[in-house]
Amino acid sequence: MADSEGKTPVSIPAGEHSFVRRTAKNLVSGTFSGIAVCLVGHPFDTLKVRLQTQPVDRPVYKGLLDCFVKTMKWEGIGGLYKGVGSPIVGQMFFRATLFTSYYQITAFFAGKDRLHAGQRLTAPEYFLCGMFTGSVAALVEGPIDLFKSKMQIQIIRAKSGESVMYKNVFHAAYVIFKKHGIRGAYQGLPATWLRNIPANSAFFGFYELSRSMAIPEGGTIYDVSPIALLASGGTGGFLYWFLTYPTDVIKSSMQADDSNVEKRRFKSIADCIKKLYYNEGGWKRFYAGFTPCLMRSIPANATLFFVVETLRKYLPL
Repeated sequence: MADSEGKTPVSIPAGEHSFVRRTAKNLVSGTFSGIAVCLVGHPFDTLKVRLQTQPVDRPVYKGLLDCFVKTMKWEGIGGLYKGVGSPIVGQMFFRATLFTSYYQITAFFAGKDRLHAGQRLTAPEYFLCGMFTGSVAALVEGPIDLFKSKMQIQIIRAKSGESVMYKNVFHAAYVIFKKHGIRGAYQGLPATWLRNIPANSAFFGFYELSRSMAIPEGGTIYDVSPIALLASGGTGGFLYWFLTYPTDVIKSSMQADDSNVEKRRFKSIADCIKKLYYNEGGWKRFYAGFTPCLMRSIPANATLFFVVETLRKYLPL
């Protein structure tokens, strides 16, 4: 039987359970997974955000294919990686925080007895750990998503006849911090929590459930095959988005809103839901950009978990 971090007790020296070593391993593996997921998933994310946030009355893109074609025509391959500076740096920090938080939370839930006895958590406990992780992760992910979104939608502003505000993602961060302070960087934080808490519960819960089901008879979590590990990561990532996508539309809409509080269209989450539903196409509005998001979810998150677990398995820390 494997422990709450997926390690076999017979092969782990006592010091391996120390807080410092566990944290170091989680930080390193999380950092490299952030780079990997960003390189694989950012183009899909750009298309998703643009479809989510374009004006309904003056749409720039007719659909996913049109968005891709116009992005390539107007901006080249670089357009698909618009705003990647913040995510690739931010994802390193965010994923390190995400997985460090998650594995420390699972260790807390396991307690000393179960941790040292090599017992994995129950499925409901993994889902609960994901909820707590999502709450913590929002504090880091919120600003990263905000700066990225501000850059990704600039082409929409330009094609709609509005002025372009930011030179690059770091300039966006600088301007927002300078004009609006820390509050500006956390624009849409309640909506980020609305998405993150249930989404990360599904993300980690279904990942761990799928991975446990793939343990070969008589084996441990370390014996799960690379294909099964990729499939488990893809499952967690797919269900993260499939089950909670409308909350991401709400988050993106609130983050894409004006940085100036007095000029914002949406005054609260409830106000955002009401206006998106009644003014911008009903329930279909909450699934704008759904296809590229699902297309991204499987390869990006399969890569994410594969990198994390492989590094955690072999890092000599």
